[in-house]
Amino acid sequence: MTEAELPVLIFAPGGRDAAVAAAILGEARIAAQVCASLADVVSRLDAAACAVLTEEALLSSNRQALADWIAAQPPWSDFPFILLRLRGAEPNAQLTDMLGNVSVLERPFHPATLVMAARSAHRAKRRQLEARAHLEERERTTERQALLIRELHHRVKNTLATVQALLGASARSATSVDAFYASFSARVISLAKTHNLLTEDYWQQAPLREMLMNELGPYNDVEGARIQLEGPAIDLMGDLAVPTGMAIHELTTNAAKHGALSVPEGRIAIRWDIEQTPAARMLHLDWTERGGPATAVPTRKGFGSTLLQRVLKVQCQADIAFDFQPAGLHFTMRAPLPETRVVPAY
Repeated sequence: MTEAELPVLIFAPGGRDAAVAAAILGEARIAAQVCASLADVVSRLDAAACAVLTEEALLSSNRQALADWIAAQPPWSDFPFILLRLRGAEPNAQLTDMLGNVSVLERPFHPATLVMAARSAHRAKRRQLEARAHLEERERTTERQALLIRELHHRVKNTLATVQALLGASARSATSVDAFYASFSARVISLAKTHNLLTEDYWQQAPLREMLMNELGPYNDVEGARIQLEGPAIDLMGDLAVPTGMAIHELTTNAAKHGALSVPEGRIAIRWDIEQTPAARMLHLDWTERGGPATAVPTRKGFGSTLLQRVLKVQCQADIAFDFQPAGLHFTMRAPLPETRVVPAY
């Protein structure tokens, strides 16, 4: 039921007041519902625009439930009442004080007077509903801001830890200041690219395909055959996107230096899918290099593999494996997917 369809409740058990009021409102195309008792009125107030009540009906009824409902209204609500009283009599102050937002009409009244009072009550109710919507939106905005601030603190903490690892490992593996600068700068740029994808999305998600193309796109040929990407559209939450972006950068850098991307005929195929397990949804990513120099198990553990082991296993609880086949590196990763946020419809 829309706000325009909210009915006017009528409680006038004596005489023809209820039938006359309902007929007048009906002719003005205002929905009306006649209530048999004050308890019936109270039960329908939450879904009504206003209530027309006769003074004598209120005085002869137990008003406690109505008084409790009025007192319990939320801050945005001031439910409108129309009180019908006999001409020449003073309104009962006890009733008007209890009702609060009340218009008093003397009987007999002109039909237009009741219609104007009902339409005025409808406008008041509409404004109250607008105030409620505004307050609820402010509350949701505050909640979203608090959530984003908490996520920002978490993201900054993880990012600083990653940068610290990049700095230390790059320094240990560098043979000169220039080599350190080049490797460290490249890794920070890769990290920035992933963060750019995250900040472009309100809910802090990054498309996996775009993350891959950011790193591998420059190595593709005109026909697009050198880099093959195959998998469903999937957005990674920040906690998984940042480490995965670093892993993609390290794999790409290794391929450009020693693997398939170091020679023109080299090819890389990346496939991924989502597996549903009893415990969680899992991302399965498969990186396969072909056509490059023959590979072998490295004699020492390089920074790239160390980073992947630390970041992916520790931060993402991922299972990773390196298979240094002669035909080319084969890397696999299986990581649990955090629950994707759904944007609420307002």
